[in-house]
Amino acid sequence: ISVLFLTLLFLFLALFPGVFNCCTKISDEIPKGILRRVERFEIQKAHGLCHLEAVILHMKGKKFCVNPWNRKIKKMMKKMKHKIHRSKSHVRKLRRTRITKQKEQKQ
Repeated sequence: ISVLFLTLLFLFLALFPGVFNCCTKISDEIPKGILRRVERFEIQKAHGLCHLEAVILHMKGKKFCVNPWNRKIKKMMKKMKHKIHRSKSHVRKLRRTRITKQKEQKQ
């Protein structure tokens, strides 16, 4: 019986790997100190295996599930998206400048 149980458990985990990564509770308030240390975030939709809308904040091996409608969270997500977008375009400009300089040096 235990072999059958373990087989079914492994089969379940293989078919539904995200089931244990869902947020089951969310916090309405989050301290500013935590918000400053957020490295990235992901949005959990309330469909499929996860039945709760949430924003998952990731920081150095920890994760926090927070209310996606919280004003502080919305503001933090907007800042992070702007920061990521700006840094990518900045890198592209530097790369183009470097390539242009290399071509000029060859001629």
